[in-house]
Amino acid sequence: MRTAYRTEYGPPEVLSVRELPKPTVAPGEVLIRVRAASVNRTDSGILRGKPWVFRFFCGLWRPKFVATGSDFAGDVEAVGAGVTRFSPGDRVWGFDDNSLGSHAEYMTFHEDNAILTLPEGLTYEEAVACTEGAHYAINFINKVSLRAGQTALVNGGTGAIGSAAIQLLKHHGVAVTAVCAAEHFGLVESLGASRVIDYQTDDFTRHPASYDLVFDAVGKSTFGQCKPLLAERGVYISSELGPGGQNLLLAAVTPLLGGKRVRFPIPLDPKGSLTLIKCLVEQKEFRPVIDRRFPLEQIQEAFRYVESGQKIGNVILTLD
Repeated sequence: MRTAYRTEYGPPEVLSVRELPKPTVAPGEVLIRVRAASVNRTDSGILRGKPWVFRFFCGLWRPKFVATGSDFAGDVEAVGAGVTRFSPGDRVWGFDDNSLGSHAEYMTFHEDNAILTLPEGLTYEEAVACTEGAHYAINFINKVSLRAGQTALVNGGTGAIGSAAIQLLKHHGVAVTAVCAAEHFGLVESLGASRVIDYQTDDFTRHPASYDLVFDAVGKSTFGQCKPLLAERGVYISSELGPGGQNLLLAAVTPLLGGKRVRFPIPLDPKGSLTLIKCLVEQKEFRPVIDRRFPLEQIQEAFRYVESGQKIGNVILTLD
């Protein structure tokens, strides 16, 4: 089988494509013919082993998997002893943000992990565009008690996390202001944003507005910058640790002080995230956003594009 291959942490240049034997399915596992996977920010962290916390889950000194990849969509080719949830021929998708080596034509995955049958009506590529970003958006938003009529600002509304967050907030009846480049206003409005701000010409942190939630999906702001935007008991959430890891400390301290506060989300329950997104997709309340597609042979280029910060929505790796 063809697979992405690396034996060390580092930049995209450490990756190559090699032929390796097809994995053998163990009891409780399914063998999956991967048709598509995404290349995302989580994969970039796993590729480089940065920040260091990734290595506690993906291999301390060298990668646990030779292949990169944290999500997949494909077909069940075989099942191991004791498997009851899946059968050969099932179309499935799954996710594990601790890495699972899915940038390969074949992989195995335990049936108890975050793996479901494909949402009705989605292609393999569309399914993997509903995994990593949506999982993080769900786990950020569920740290806040949302009610219809609240207001939220999403910085980075065109990324995988931001585009998912806009749709999830709309689902809860929250009025969303999205920050992105002007050329993408139409996209974020179609996802549910009721107001847009062009970050290229306008500093959103200086707007005379008040929000119940400020969600920085790209981690390029700080609580101090966004605090004036928050309502009296508003919440600030960032997808990054912040300068010096300050968001961890602020998440512990600000709730004790009352008023405006920081929440630092620890993403959990990927199976629950996929279950929710599958339901919303089938109810036509969530749709994936895809930017570019790369064949496996261009995996270095795919990672470089993701790390350029230019992607809109999701980047897909095709393995057909």
